[in-house]
Amino acid sequence: MAKKPASRWTRRLLKAIGPGVITGAADDDPSGIATYSVAGAQLGTSLLWTALLTWPLMAAVQMMCARIGKVTGKGLAGNLTQRFPRWLVMAFVSALLVANTINIAADLAGMADAAQMLSGVSSRWFVVGFAMLISWATVRLRYQQIASVLKWLVLVLFAYPVTAFVVGANWGQVLRDTLIPSLPRTRAGWSMLVAILGTTISPYLFFWQASEEVEEEKAAGQTTLAERRGATEEELGLRKIDVGVGAFFSNMVMFFIILTTAITLHRHGITQIETTRQAAEALRPLAGRFAATLFTVGIVGVGFLAIPTLAGSTSYAFAETLGWRQGLDKGLKQARAFYALILCSTAVGVLLDFAGINPVKALYWTAVINGLLAPFLLIAILVVTADKKLMQGQPSSRLGWMMVAVTAVAMFAAGVAMFVV
Repeated sequence: MAKKPASRWTRRLLKAIGPGVITGAADDDPSGIATYSVAGAQLGTSLLWTALLTWPLMAAVQMMCARIGKVTGKGLAGNLTQRFPRWLVMAFVSALLVANTINIAADLAGMADAAQMLSGVSSRWFVVGFAMLISWATVRLRYQQIASVLKWLVLVLFAYPVTAFVVGANWGQVLRDTLIPSLPRTRAGWSMLVAILGTTISPYLFFWQASEEVEEEKAAGQTTLAERRGATEEELGLRKIDVGVGAFFSNMVMFFIILTTAITLHRHGITQIETTRQAAEALRPLAGRFAATLFTVGIVGVGFLAIPTLAGSTSYAFAETLGWRQGLDKGLKQARAFYALILCSTAVGVLLDFAGINPVKALYWTAVINGLLAPFLLIAILVVTADKKLMQGQPSSRLGWMMVAVTAVAMFAAGVAMFVV
C-alpha cells in the first residue's frame, strides 16, 4: 500500500527539524520578548507588519549561514578569516561578545523576575541558580543531548499565541496593521524598528546557525574537514525546510507578543515598560491571571533556550577566529578556552545583574547595536557565499543572494533613518 503524501511530508518535516528550528526559537529570547513588548506597549499594533517583512528576510539570512556551514564544513568566523583581515573579523566577534554578554545578563534578569513572580522567591537566587544550571548543562552535556533538550524547549513559545487569543483582539484592525505597512514618523519609532530588526535578524544567530551545521555533521560521523566539505541537494533541501519552519515560528511568536502587549498595555495607556516583570504584572489585571502566567512561563522557558545559544555563538566565533579547539561535542579538557569563554560571559552576565543594570533598557539598546552591526556582517556573508572556491562550487542561489542583499539595504536604511528623522 502506497504511503499517503501527508504521511511522507510529516516524516520529511520531522527528519528536517534541527538547527534551524532551534535558532528560530532562540531568536525569541527574553531580550526579544522585551523588545517586542516595548514595541506593542508604545506603538500599539502599528508595527505588526514587520513580522511579515522579517520572516522571509530572516529565513534567507539563516539559510545562507546554514549553507556556509554545511558546504564548507567550517563555521562563519572560520570562513570570514579566509576572505577578510583577521583584525576586521576580531572587531566583529568582539562586538558580538559585548552584545551577547549584555544579552545574557538581561535574559538572566528577565528569567529571574519571571520565576520570582511564579514562586515568590527572591530573583537574585534565581539569577545565580539559572546561570549555574545552564553553565553545568552546557559544559557537561554533549551536542546531541543539548540539541534534544533545546528542541523540546521550543514548545514553550506556544504560550504567546495562546495568550493573544485568551486576551482577545479587534481582528479587523489587526489584519489592516499586518497587511498595510505604516512607517514610523519619529526618531523613537525608527529606533524601535531598528531594534526589532536587530533582535529578529541578529548577528549571534548567524554564527550559531553555521556552527551548528558543523556540529550536526560531526555527530553524523564526519569528523574531519575533508569529510564535511560539500553537501547533497537533499541535505540542502532538508535544511531549507528546517530554517523556513524555524523562521516562520520565530516571527509568528514575535507577532503575537507585539499583539498581546498592544491590545492590553497600549490600549490602557501603559506605554513605559522598564522590565519584563512589569509587562507580565501589567497583563494580570488587564488580561487575567492565566494569560499573565503563560506570558511569564514563556520568559523562563526561552531563557533556557537562548542563553546557551548566546554564549555558544560567542565562543564559536572566537575559537574559529583564533584557532582554538572548539565544539559542544568535546569535553572541557579538550576545549578549555572554548568553554572558559562560555563560563566567563555567563559569569559577567550575573555580575552585571548584581550591579543593577536596567534589563529592558540594556536589551533595547543591545538590539539597536545589533541592528546597526548586522548589515555590515551581512555584506561580509554575501562576499563569502559568492566565492565559488570557498563554497566548494556550491554558492548561494541568485534569489537567496538578492534576498540577503535586500535585508542588508533595509537594515542600513532603517539605521540611517533613526539618526536623520
